[in-house]
Amino acid sequence: MKITVAQLNYHIGNFERNKDHICNAIRKAKTEGSDLIVFSELCIPGYPPLDLLDRLDFIEKCNLTVNEIANECTGIAAIVGSPTLNRKPEGKKLFNSALLLSEGKVIFSSNKALLPTYDIFDEYRYFEPENRFSVFSFRGLRLAITICEDLWDEQPFDNEFEKTRLYTVSPMEELARQNPDIIINISASPFSYSKIEAKENIFRAKAIKYNIPVISVNQTGANTELIFDGASIIVNKKGEIFNQLPFFEEAVETYSFDDINSGSAFRKDARPGIVPLMHKALVTGIRDYFAKTSFKSCIIGLSGGIDSAICLCLAVEAMGNENVRALLMPSRYSSDHSVKDAVALANTLNVHYDIINIERPFTAFEGELAPLFEGKNKDVTEENIQARIRATLLMAVSNKYGCILLNTSNKSEAAVGYGTLYGDMAGGLSVIGDVYKTDVYRLADYINRNGEIIPENTIKKFPSAELRPDQHDTDSLPDYNILDSILYQYIELQKPAGRIVSEGSDMDTVFKVIKMIDFNEYKRYQAPPVLRISSKAFGAGRRMPLVARY
Repeated sequence: MKITVAQLNYHIGNFERNKDHICNAIRKAKTEGSDLIVFSELCIPGYPPLDLLDRLDFIEKCNLTVNEIANECTGIAAIVGSPTLNRKPEGKKLFNSALLLSEGKVIFSSNKALLPTYDIFDEYRYFEPENRFSVFSFRGLRLAITICEDLWDEQPFDNEFEKTRLYTVSPMEELARQNPDIIINISASPFSYSKIEAKENIFRAKAIKYNIPVISVNQTGANTELIFDGASIIVNKKGEIFNQLPFFEEAVETYSFDDINSGSAFRKDARPGIVPLMHKALVTGIRDYFAKTSFKSCIIGLSGGIDSAICLCLAVEAMGNENVRALLMPSRYSSDHSVKDAVALANTLNVHYDIINIERPFTAFEGELAPLFEGKNKDVTEENIQARIRATLLMAVSNKYGCILLNTSNKSEAAVGYGTLYGDMAGGLSVIGDVYKTDVYRLADYINRNGEIIPENTIKKFPSAELRPDQHDTDSLPDYNILDSILYQYIELQKPAGRIVSEGSDMDTVFKVIKMIDFNEYKRYQAPPVLRISSKAFGAGRRMPLVARY
């Protein structure tokens, strides 16, 4: 028996596009003599459809699309993911289902039992959990069909407070009693650079535990802030990786069950390093955000600093230099080398750029506010005015030329509020808002791996907002190596302050940083969507009250 793994990029609610992608893969699998092709979780509507699931017309469109795809399944069967109606009078109105299609109809369905409600997931909001489990015999093989979390009931968490086992039932334990020949898992698992090996280990452990092979099919591409790495995996019954599909790319590959089941292992390529994967994830996130919203071009405020330089490089790779423009906005405090570095980068990337000095509008604001501010010392107010002037100029160009403003703030800045609301926090999409400053430097080194693209001076100079004379980030913040360590422990690992201190961090610094994180929640609440590459990004996956005193 031959099984095809279809790792595709879906667009939420774009049923015709999704159907065409799926049907093209089915046709390809047919030409390769495949008996069964497997697609990912909720591939019919695209993942995550969120509150579109509350609309009856949306569910009806899902059902119609399933039927149209079933008509393509002649001489071959397909497993697709779709919401289905719960016909019982009690419970949520929908199931998250894996449907086995053959000869124009649905011949088997398996509903998801374990509905995650942590981080960015909120599936119990929409779906009823399944409580009955059965394998299905297909062409001599007993299939244990599971959906994402149903096979992930035992998994490690960054947060040590979390249990290793989140659920009181194990669907795979129930299915294992029915002696399946293979586990097929369909998923929509977002990328997290800290979870790559852990995910692989889950599938390897299940194969070993039940002594049967595992095929897990994940989607790729990005939908808003969520980026899916693909990396669909086939594991033999010894727990060895038989093969893994590429990261962040579509792929349709066919395998013989006998080859998989034989116990041989032949993983084609070594897993890429974390920094290359982070880079590819961000490029994917930008590319799909624009492609799926039908926006064509973007603009970036290019300061001569490393953050905007990274964002410009990522945008050019994602969209092509002809669709990217930069605006340089020096002030009385900008150093000559910052302007020169920004121009050099724009020229290297062949990106159109303009220069507007903000001195005149800034002077005008100072003049108009002088009577009101008489007797007051200059402070962050004047710094913020400059940042907001720049945002106004960027949005003016955005409006005039129809190019979306990309936000260039990094995660370290966003965490401690080192940014100006309605100023440098403006934008339609936050490119590196889930990248700590120390990782920004690693990305810069990666971008320059084959020769200088980002000017060396941009990488080496002390970080500065250049909003007052001789300003450096370290005037307000700890050194980024220290800061990022504290941030990671508090945000990703959710360690309390006392624990962070007891493990070696300076007490005053820890409490200062945590106070800044908690105080600036109101800023992040108004920030643009952040491309998620970690296990705990700001946005939908981290929900904090604005008025708490904890």
